[in-house]
Amino acid sequence: MKVLNFGSLNLDYVYDVDHFVREGETISSADMNVFCGGKGLNQSVALAKAGVKVYHAGAVGSADGAMLLEALSNVGADISYIKLYDMSSGHAIIQKNRAGNNCILLYGGANQNIGIDFIKEVLKDFDKGDILLLQNEVSNLSFIIDEGYKRGMSIVLNPSPINEKIFECDLEKVEYLILNEIEAADILGASDTGEDELIEKLTKKFPGMKIVLTLGEKGSVYVDKTQKIRQEIYKADVVDTTAAGDTFTGYFIAGLVAGKDVSEALKQAAKAASITVSRKGASPSIPFAKEVCEK
Repeated sequence: MKVLNFGSLNLDYVYDVDHFVREGETISSADMNVFCGGKGLNQSVALAKAGVKVYHAGAVGSADGAMLLEALSNVGADISYIKLYDMSSGHAIIQKNRAGNNCILLYGGANQNIGIDFIKEVLKDFDKGDILLLQNEVSNLSFIIDEGYKRGMSIVLNPSPINEKIFECDLEKVEYLILNEIEAADILGASDTGEDELIEKLTKKFPGMKIVLTLGEKGSVYVDKTQKIRQEIYKADVVDTTAAGDTFTGYFIAGLVAGKDVSEALKQAAKAASITVSRKGASPSIPFAKEVCEK
């Protein structure tokens, strides 16, 4: 079994602020740091640090992508399926407040230059039973899902950010859907974001799917045709929540790849995410498997 993450790679410009900027307001930042990020890169880093051999497919700018490639190769991820374009890499402007929470402005850059021919070229090297991990930060997501499904790959989707591209995808082809309460409500077109209502509506809409609903401080819930499993969070001193969800996703998949049952995979993911929120930055904050085992 091989794991392919067809995902974004971003440079994260993180600004420490007292509060998030309001409409018409100008504020000063106490600090600014540049980190490697993007949901795709973060999840590949989490998988690699968890001990999984992960192949990352995506695109970066030829002038500013070296830092992103180095971040992946340094943790052992395979970067042979990353294409260089004569344009800017994706980047994000991240405000981080005193509580460690964040808000993000995303620019797609090279991530939005993923073409159909490139997708076909990558996927020809993967087959039935391999895992295809996806997020909604690259172009032609619907086509990637269709092609992966044709090849019999097990598709894991973290549908973030939610926009019109998600509704162009045939989500029935997805095996695992990993999303938070807001994303679930948006996919369902529901105004009520209560946990029980969301789970009921998700399972009704996608009866054959395996769903992980992340609930922030309330932990997470896994549900499929036969079981419902709740996972509480592990307490941590929150410094920065950036990449916490990506860490959870990567470590959850790593648990499944290692043959753990769902409850153990959820526990591993929750431990890893609790370490991530106690550190600054996106990919640099993601722990190695040894740290997670010791928690």
